[in-house]
Parts: sequence; C-alpha cells; structure tokens
Amino acid sequence: MKQVDVIVIGAGAAGMMCAAEAGRRGRSVLVVEHAFAPGEKIRISGGGRCNFTNLGAGPSNYISDNPGFCISALRRYTQRDFIALVDRHGIAWHEKTLGQLFCDGSSQQIIDLLVREMKRHGAELRLGTAVARIEETADGFTVALPGGDMRCRSVVMASGGLSIPKMGATGFAYDVARQFGLGIVAPRPALVPLTFDPATLERLKPLAGVAVDAASVRSGRTRFDEALLFTHRGLSGPAILQISSYWKPGEEIAVSLLPGTDIFSELRAARAANGRQAPHTALSALLPKRLAQAITDREGMAGNIADLSDKRLRQLEAAINDWRVVPAGTEGYRTAEVTAGGVDTKDLDSRTMQARAVPGLFFIGEAVDVTGWLGGYNFQWAWSSGWSAGQVA
Repeated sequence: MKQVDVIVIGAGAAGMMCAAEAGRRGRSVLVVEHAFAPGEKIRISGGGRCNFTNLGAGPSNYISDNPGFCISALRRYTQRDFIALVDRHGIAWHEKTLGQLFCDGSSQQIIDLLVREMKRHGAELRLGTAVARIEETADGFTVALPGGDMRCRSVVMASGGLSIPKMGATGFAYDVARQFGLGIVAPRPALVPLTFDPATLERLKPLAGVAVDAASVRSGRTRFDEALLFTHRGLSGPAILQISSYWKPGEEIAVSLLPGTDIFSELRAARAANGRQAPHTALSALLPKRLAQAITDREGMAGNIADLSDKRLRQLEAAINDWRVVPAGTEGYRTAEVTAGGVDTKDLDSRTMQARAVPGLFFIGEAVDVTGWLGGYNFQWAWSSGWSAGQVA
C-alpha cells in the first residue's frame, strides 16, 4: 500500500495553502480534489478578480459559536503575510473599497500561485479523485481512493461547506467529523440574498434591479452600511449579504435607505420651495425615481406635497429610514457565498486546527465553524487556517 505523510482532501484555498506549507517542512503531501480543476471558488470570486484578503481582517470580522477560536490563526498568519506572498509572485493588485484587495488581472493568478507553491515544495495534486472512505489505523489513517488505498500519518479536511452545490460542494467534511466523534454546529447559508413572501414580492415587483448605494441594514444589534439591491426574489447587495449571516428565520430586519439624511427637513424644504410637486418627485432628488414612487404609493401619498402635514412627512421619513420587513428566507446554498456553522471549534485546537481527540486529523477553511464577512475575510481565514495546519500536519 502506498504511503505519504499528509493527505489533504480538497484543492481549494485552504487546502492548497496547507499542502504548500506542509511540503515546505519536508513532508510528502498528496492533495486530492474531486473536481477536475483546482480552486474553483477562487476562480469565480470577486467577479473573476479574486478579493483575496482584506487589510482590516481581524477576529471581530468573523462569526462563530466560539468567537475567540480564530484569533490564534489570524494573528500568526496575517493579511500582510499573504500580501507578501502575492508580491513575491509578481501579481499586481489594488484596493477597491473598505480594505478589499483584488488582483489587477484575474483570479487565475491566485490559483496559479498556490499550484506553483505546492509544486515547489513537492506536493502532488490529483484531480478528479473522490475519497470513498477514511479509516483510522494504529499509526495514522487509510484513505480509499480510486487508484487504491493510501496510508498517511495526517489527514487534512479542506473540502469546504455546502455553498454553491453546482460547483460540487458537499457535506463530506461534516460526515468525516461525525465519523470521528466531532460535533457540528448546524450549517446554514451565509452571505446570501434574502427572499420575501409572495404578497411582499408583488408589492415590490416594480423595484427589481433598483439599487441604493449607501443603505443601512440592521438585524438585532448588528448593522452594515453598504449598497442594497432590490431583486425579483427579495433583497441582495453587500449590505444584505452581510446581514444575512446574522439574520435568523422569523426575525425582522430594519432598513434605512438614506442613513444620515434628515429626510423630514429635506421634504419640508421641498414643500416650501414647490408645494405643487408630487411627493415622489420631491423624493426623486434623494432616491431612484422608481423607489421614490413605490414608497409614496405604499404610504398612500398622492396629490401635491403641499397637502402633506408635518405628521405625514414624518411618516414618509420613517418609511424610508425605518422600513421594517420580515424576510421569508434566503436563496439558500445555491447562491450563498459561504456556509456558516460547521465543525465545532470546541473539538479543535485553535493553533493547529487538529482534532483534540483524533491526533493527525485536521479541519480547515470553510468546513470549520468560522465565517467571515463579505470582502476578502473568508479567504484570509482559508490562508490563516491552512497555514496553521500546515505547520504541524
């Protein structure tokens, strides 16, 4: 039976990072990937330019049942470390907004970087290779592969979560965790558009495609101030994707379409300047025309703005900056950028990503109950967790 030191299951961001690091330490490494190309989620990320990290990445940008778990990995391998790696490979990059870093070229540059690093350190990449089973042995593990069983001292689970199943996402990492007695925090779609019930959708149907550049969306005590987009299913855009990771079914979200704007004063001024204009016309100076029309229609404000009392203007202000709505759900894993939840961190060592009760078994990246914000944070978790496991696997 063939043998290597480390078998990494999954050739995504975390898996390839781990393989390169383990190989750098002189370990013999085999990376197996059931898809026929490495780094498929890298390839589609950032509109094809890969938002590979964020300048502000830190523990507060991550969600987990154990918020402190990610601290060690993020501090030991930082965004600056990965930027230095990108620079060494001569990849040009730029900061877009809010600390988000993108390739000037394409996402393929990051995939090529990782493949080169693996090859440089002797790691073998085997594509189109599914794992049938993993069994623990006296001195490691046996992994059943199409070409025959292989023995190894360490297995690193880097097969991701359930998001974007059309790209081959599976719950294999969770199955392996359960097999070896590790807990699972219930997985759920995250960084995903929210959907509305049929009645709300019918009312908002004319707004599909309308965007607001600087909305504020709140769920509980969590708030994000970014762009928002009305869709034919509900709401999307960065602010919605961010809040979706915190929102729970049945809860309402509060939306401010013009945060920081004194709408009441603006409307009073418009009423004084030209009382004969329609309310939606006055609002169109602040909001997209279709959105202004929809809001005034919903609030029953026709006629001239001169006919609206201060009380009615306050009502209109609340409709714009304190819109409360209960989403029906999310678009699910089909469009979710990541999976929240996953392998319970209480069963993992935060410095090494190794299972506490199963020496030699590691879980990294999206498979773990650590979920980053939109904007390069999940890639940084992949680099940091993969690097950490690679130091000991």
